[in-house]
Amino acid sequence: MNDKINNSSIDEVIYYPDSCTPLENAWQAGDVEMHVLARGTYPGYALKEGELNHIKSIGYWNSEKIQNWGLDWHRNEGIEICLLETGNLNFLLNDQEFELIPNTLTITRPWILHKLGNPNIGLCKLHWLIIDLGVYQPHQEWVWPEWVILSKEDLDELTRILRLNEQPVWHVNDEIKHCFSQIGRMAKFHEKEHFDSRIKVYINEVLILLLEMLKKDRPELNSELIESKRSVSLFLKNIEDDVAKNWTVNSMAGHCGLGVTQFSKHCYQLTNCTPVNYLNKLRLMKAKKMIAENLGSTITSIAYDCGFSSNQYFTKVFKAQFKLTPQEFKGRNL
Repeated sequence: MNDKINNSSIDEVIYYPDSCTPLENAWQAGDVEMHVLARGTYPGYALKEGELNHIKSIGYWNSEKIQNWGLDWHRNEGIEICLLETGNLNFLLNDQEFELIPNTLTITRPWILHKLGNPNIGLCKLHWLIIDLGVYQPHQEWVWPEWVILSKEDLDELTRILRLNEQPVWHVNDEIKHCFSQIGRMAKFHEKEHFDSRIKVYINEVLILLLEMLKKDRPELNSELIESKRSVSLFLKNIEDDVAKNWTVNSMAGHCGLGVTQFSKHCYQLTNCTPVNYLNKLRLMKAKKMIAENLGSTITSIAYDCGFSSNQYFTKVFKAQFKLTPQEFKGRNL
């Protein structure tokens, strides 16, 4: 699953938004009914400029056949709120797995890794909306669309709870279900007039009802979720799959939206290494694995594939780390 983003303000990037290719393929094949308004990489009816601005995807799927696909680990570039109307569905987020039942709501913060189906989706009807809040890191402030009409006090409180709450699954009442049903109807019959205004009204109602629910249930809040250190922690975890890029300390810090000094401080606290040393350790571990699993590949090609620009330097740091040269290590695995 492609899970990286393009953002011209970031020198080196790590995430891309999900393209939902398995869902689109099932829809095109007639295996699932889908009525979705979308922009960017998301499948569905392409929204025009000015229509539902800040909305990345909104609508529903209705699966009435046994499916052989699921949405593997992926990320969305905004907050995603889903409601399961009927059936059942497995929802995975980080190291947690939930079995969704009717009237279950999921709230997934921007860019959080999650999965639908384990491995396949079930017979179910799922509604969702994804709102782009203009953020790429947990510590960045959320910016809601101008058409969200909650009072500043209410919107600030809703934002605070959503940003600090890790509980992703909620059981909701029929009021929220009604809003999603109406949004789905608008998505299905979007050719009719005023669908843009009607959908915005229902989204605002969903947000108000969410605020009322969250204030009543008083979920546990964790301020560490929006600290800059968390942005660095997530970056270091995800860079393991992207070590071949020409990362510099400046570009790593820039990706996290931090200055070099603050980024380096967090990196050392989290890894006991400087950013460059930690990156080299990840590259060496990947190279060691690749040598053992690809005995037909040359040492030079593996070095380049792991982000080392010099074979001599690669040999030097590999031996310092593992007490063997890459060629000696390869010989032991033949």
